[in-house]
Amino acid sequence: MGKGGDTRIHAGKIWLNGELVPQEEAKVSVLAHALHYGTSVFEGIRAYATDEGPAIFRLEEHVERLFHSAKILRLEIPYTPEQIASAIVETVRTNGWKSCYIRPLAWFGATSLGVNPLPNNPADVMIATWEWGAYLGEEAVRKGAKLVTSSWRRFPGDVMPGKAKAGGNYVNSALAKMDALAAGADEALLLDKEGYVAEGSGENLFFVKNGVIHAIEHSVNLPGITRDSVIEIAEDLGFTVKEAYRVTREILFTADEVFMTGTAAEVTPVSMIDHRPIGTGSAGEITMQLRKVYLEAVTGQRSEYRKWLTFVK
Repeated sequence: MGKGGDTRIHAGKIWLNGELVPQEEAKVSVLAHALHYGTSVFEGIRAYATDEGPAIFRLEEHVERLFHSAKILRLEIPYTPEQIASAIVETVRTNGWKSCYIRPLAWFGATSLGVNPLPNNPADVMIATWEWGAYLGEEAVRKGAKLVTSSWRRFPGDVMPGKAKAGGNYVNSALAKMDALAAGADEALLLDKEGYVAEGSGENLFFVKNGVIHAIEHSVNLPGITRDSVIEIAEDLGFTVKEAYRVTREILFTADEVFMTGTAAEVTPVSMIDHRPIGTGSAGEITMQLRKVYLEAVTGQRSEYRKWLTFVK
């Protein structure tokens, strides 16, 4: 937050189409195709403070997913993955952040405004970075988040491309999130069209039963990089991890623990779903153990996970 209660994002210099420019000069046309139709792709990445300076978590995997999303939308990013990764590092370094959130975004520009963006709408690309704390708030992390099932269903794969982190997809998430907050919850639980659990508005879901960790898998879910990391950590700690399909809400209601993962949410415990306490109604022991190791990993305190870190020198 800025001085005087200013809640605007302060991103310093933004990388825009190959140049670092001050935030106030990073301009986009109001006729950009993506502004009208949601034809953009993006990533959420974090850099963490470590004893060796800021370190970007799983940079290569995030950039790879950005390009996969672009391919699904037939959006040609006019840079290589290596160039985008290098630009991300440069943007973090230039702004001097010790830790920050990183948002690369590519979108169809303002050449034409028909529904079809091809072939004359080249892609624009930007990378913004800013300081950001706990996504769901410190209380949700400490006590466990409260979820409520959304009336907005997660769209099936033949309606929207759920495996792409596309801007237009997140209207679905925004509607669910707004309604959840209005209902006094911290986050929304989204079901698929058949009533099975999909994910949160921006997180993957896990549940724990009798000491076994179950990672919810669904054809409509975005492939989670944090999810993948937590599964590896859990297995390294000796836990059995199973993929869970066609999970109903009552399975979550009666679980010993439920938690969410995501770049923004990191590892966040869930204490209540639809007014029903999960387990003891507070953050679960296994969840908090995973959260502890995850945070040690991203901050460079675990040598076995240094492979996930790109240090900004």
